[in-house]
Amino acid sequence: MIKNIAVGIVLIIIGVGAFFLIQKSSLPPEMPTLESTPQTVVPEVETATEVVDETVQVPPIDETRTVIGTSVEGRDITAYHFGVGDTEILFVGGIHGGYEWNTSLVAYELMDYLEENSDSLPKDVTVTVIPVLNPDGLFKVTGSDEKFKSSDITMTESQTIPGRFNANNVDLNRNFNCDWQEQGVWRNTKVSGGSSAFSEPESRAIKSYVESHVLDAVVVWYSAAGGVFASNCHGDVLPQTQKITNLYAKASGYPAHESFDFYTVTGDMVNWLAKNNIPAISVLLTSHTDTEWDKNKAGIDAILKQYAE
Repeated sequence: MIKNIAVGIVLIIIGVGAFFLIQKSSLPPEMPTLESTPQTVVPEVETATEVVDETVQVPPIDETRTVIGTSVEGRDITAYHFGVGDTEILFVGGIHGGYEWNTSLVAYELMDYLEENSDSLPKDVTVTVIPVLNPDGLFKVTGSDEKFKSSDITMTESQTIPGRFNANNVDLNRNFNCDWQEQGVWRNTKVSGGSSAFSEPESRAIKSYVESHVLDAVVVWYSAAGGVFASNCHGDVLPQTQKITNLYAKASGYPAHESFDFYTVTGDMVNWLAKNNIPAISVLLTSHTDTEWDKNKAGIDAILKQYAE
């Protein structure tokens, strides 16, 4: 009897075990845990947008030039920068447009020189060149408001006179705030100085540039009297202005003058610079056609050497 009960219990245990073994084999394989499952990371929208923005960011087209304003007729007035030094020297040509077209050409020659001879620029100096301050006036004579050749000029000197003025018929070198008058004089001819000082977009453009930069010296080319002229506005010539006047004159061979006294000039650009305590000189080429590059290169080199010390 007892033996039969024991056998029965063993059979029951074997049966239960077989039942669970069969049930387990019929179940699907165990699902992997979250930790064991490879994860596909989908970036958040914000992160994806930031990556795209960094990828499509466009650098400046040309960091060596700045459009400082536009003329009456909408032509760009461009400043070209050479070097990255803290000392900035500004050279300006073409304030009298097509009548003094050689002043723009000498500025372009300076740009070519600096591009081809980068070692001539002291490391602590930045040279800025504005070759055409009166692009509308230049266009009247050359048919261009950018770089041109002397061979492009087919007019006689008298025919280029209208190119001295901007499209509003204003003499820009009578439109600055030193002794400004509505009616100025050029030689023995009356010319417009504009409706007020800085009434013209071209003079406002250079005014804005000057006021937003620390300029150590300014050289402005004109023609034609053959000389280097210091600046002042009812005051003594600044010591540094006198120094660079003499330096440029001695190196170039032009005579030096403390002021322009051939006739009364009102609203003059370099005199306005002097009024703002900025050393500035006028370099007048000898004719309306020659850039006298060798003379001016020698003057420029002397100025750069001075500010490299």
